[in-house]
Amino acid sequence: MVERLFEIVEQRSMKSPDSIMLAAKENGQWRTYSSAEVWETAKKLAGGLLTLGIANQVLEPLQQEKIAIISPNRPEWMIVDLAVQMTGAVLTPIYPTISPNEIAYVLYEAGVQIVFVGNADIYERFKDSFHNIPTLKNIYCLDELAGVSNWKELINKNAQPDQSVIDRIKPETLATIIYTSGTTGDPKGVMLTHYNIVQNVLDSMPAFTFAEENSKALSFLPLNHIFERMVTYIYLHSGVSIYYAESMETIGPNLKEVHPLVFTTVPRLLEKVYERIMNTALELKGIKRALFFWALELGKQYDNAIPGSPWYQLQLWIANKLVFKKWREALGGNVKAIVVGSAACQERLARIFTAAGLVIMEGYGLTETSPVVTVNRFESDNRRFGTVGPLIDHVDVKIAEDGEILIKGPNVTIGYYKHPDLTDAAMAGGWFHSGDIGTLVEGRFLKITDRKKEIFKTSGGKYVAPQAVENKMKESPYIEQMIVIGNGRKFVSALIVPSFNQLRKHLKGHLHGKTISANNNELIKMPEVQELMQKQLDKYNEHFSHPEQVKKIVMLANEWTIDSGELTPSLKLKRKIIEQKFSKEIEKIYAD
Repeated sequence: MVERLFEIVEQRSMKSPDSIMLAAKENGQWRTYSSAEVWETAKKLAGGLLTLGIANQVLEPLQQEKIAIISPNRPEWMIVDLAVQMTGAVLTPIYPTISPNEIAYVLYEAGVQIVFVGNADIYERFKDSFHNIPTLKNIYCLDELAGVSNWKELINKNAQPDQSVIDRIKPETLATIIYTSGTTGDPKGVMLTHYNIVQNVLDSMPAFTFAEENSKALSFLPLNHIFERMVTYIYLHSGVSIYYAESMETIGPNLKEVHPLVFTTVPRLLEKVYERIMNTALELKGIKRALFFWALELGKQYDNAIPGSPWYQLQLWIANKLVFKKWREALGGNVKAIVVGSAACQERLARIFTAAGLVIMEGYGLTETSPVVTVNRFESDNRRFGTVGPLIDHVDVKIAEDGEILIKGPNVTIGYYKHPDLTDAAMAGGWFHSGDIGTLVEGRFLKITDRKKEIFKTSGGKYVAPQAVENKMKESPYIEQMIVIGNGRKFVSALIVPSFNQLRKHLKGHLHGKTISANNNELIKMPEVQELMQKQLDKYNEHFSHPEQVKKIVMLANEWTIDSGELTPSLKLKRKIIEQKFSKEIEKIYAD
């Protein structure tokens, strides 16, 4: 019976020592790591860390040493995670994309003593921040970097953790502190124990019945996020080999090389996959183009709960043979399921991809819940579009009077590091208050309708749930990103980043030779573009009540990104930051 997180890897190394556990590109070639190699290297690293004087005689959160890792996904990341666990220290993973000020805040509050950095770029970006952390004693780089200690120095000591050290680590021992991405202020350190994460792994396993031993998964969502990290341990427990994508830009080629059975993603990346498919389709001519859009319409109608007529089923079978087969080949030809989390997935995309034989398993959870609370299963009976699925084992949910989702279970955090006041507020009444608004469909499928803090009231006293409006309107091929505004205002408005590729393709087909500007700023001012966007608003506004309808918009020329500050590392909108950054544009909407 697995009770501590590292035991998942220990058991696999004993059962299948030669099986491929992890893999990554090195010098253009896939370099694989066997289960035995991962486990033995992790033990040596743990032994090396213990030679630095890590004591942890009292395994209490405030006394345990804190060790940070700042690195993109790679096998070494997981080896560090395992090694730190075996010392009784606490791993604090940090997104490489956050600002130097944010990293200084996290390192200082956590009292980090050792930092592992992935490469020279990360070290250069944050080295000044490191100098200002009084608790920081050692910095190790995973790559070779002049003037910085290399992590292999610890491994090459060939020390092993004493069994008595490992035996002191209990299921209730703190394993990690994960700082939330901070959409509404300073990040909070979420404390998760071995028990929290192990139970979430075991309770989520029944949702992964399709996982086959010796199959492959492609990993590209940050391991800093509990979603990818917990799913990693599901893969390891299932005997799946994990291949790390080289970067976000190489996901397409890596999928074709690896031929994975499964991968996890966030809706934003799924939307980009769909956009690439659509861009390719718009270049088609004649019968091929007609067949593509015929298949697409069939996909939009797909509903696993209502299979449709024999005629529909026959058409869908033909569409899969002629059109959707190419979609699957573009993703490696072997994908059975795509697990989606972190934000709301467009229902239309879930229907289309699932109809194409790529089952979308949308789930729900938070960092504070390790993270999975619900997930749509691979099996059709336990999957409903427009929901985030039924509860996993041993997790309870109830809906408060105001619609907030309250959660109880072994996966719920023991609290926020150094912030007992925030812990008490979040756990009022013995239930974790998620901050999300939702309802149960058919009595068992959870449906998220909005974030409690994001629902706003117009000056007319009408409540508006912005995510519902945004998610519907983003079904338009011409809307890339969108934020709905209207708190205390007389009507609802929005900032929109158009899909510039789609706009240009549309204009090319409608302007009959007229020059189309390559400049985004000039493009959004074109009357034809403004007319097209108004038609999109008119089309999707019909789905909402009058107070919820978007009356005016401002189009923006540049996409919102992590680097420019509008998105969190997990690709959620930083609403307050966006509203502050574009305050002039917003005020102009309401001044007219």
